[in-house]
Amino acid sequence: MLKSPAKLLQLLVTLAACTFLLVPTLQSVLAGVTVNYFQGISSGLTLSWIGEVWQLYSDSIFLSIKLAFACLAATLVLGVPAAYALARNPGRASRILEEFISLPLAIPGLALALALLQLYGSMRGFRVSWSFILVGHVLYTLPFMIRSVLSVLAAIDLKTLEEGAASLGASPARRFVDIVVPNALPGILAGALTVVTLSIGEFNLTWMLHTPLTKTLPVGLADSYASMRLEIASAYTLVFFVMIVPLLMAMQWASARAQRITQ
Repeated sequence: MLKSPAKLLQLLVTLAACTFLLVPTLQSVLAGVTVNYFQGISSGLTLSWIGEVWQLYSDSIFLSIKLAFACLAATLVLGVPAAYALARNPGRASRILEEFISLPLAIPGLALALALLQLYGSMRGFRVSWSFILVGHVLYTLPFMIRSVLSVLAAIDLKTLEEGAASLGASPARRFVDIVVPNALPGILAGALTVVTLSIGEFNLTWMLHTPLTKTLPVGLADSYASMRLEIASAYTLVFFVMIVPLLMAMQWASARAQRITQ
């Protein structure tokens, strides 16, 4: 297999890319379990930095998880019906509406956060609540859910399926639950994976909207790198990976399984 120069080149490029991505990550993880990073492994290994991170930033970790799943619930409730409506009514107006929904993707996170601050900043109770950040996350991630579901619905003969269900007496709500949702499941899960990933890792918008009591994982990570020892910041990165990677793997598995079922 490796006798082909093209395949050998592909392998080398893949290995180089993996090395480029993994080496900095491994260095950061190693710093988080080393007694003194500047002395190296010879100083010994420890889990005390991870314990300190948990003590200092556990609230930020749980807040990010809560925000991500609240954002997922909101984008499901808003995005799936919106994608269904766009798929059922193709045309110029739907395309214009789709582009309008996608506008937050073209606007920098800082600008979107500034707009939210100008609009809701005077509402003091709402401003200091984590739901204020949730609004920003939903605005930013909703287009990904809509586009993921819409791409799946556009690939099937939705009109024929609905007409068949209607001829059997299914109501519009029943058709949506029994026909649309099962067929759109791969897109829903792909959108869910994207929404959760983006919500947990979003920094620019969250940095502008957060308060000292509503720090999320990325904001806390930036804070730890700016004000703490390198070992604590690296341990924070390790905690981030340990929490996020299994979640993403589980959601990818669910998405792949849904695609096999619907095929």
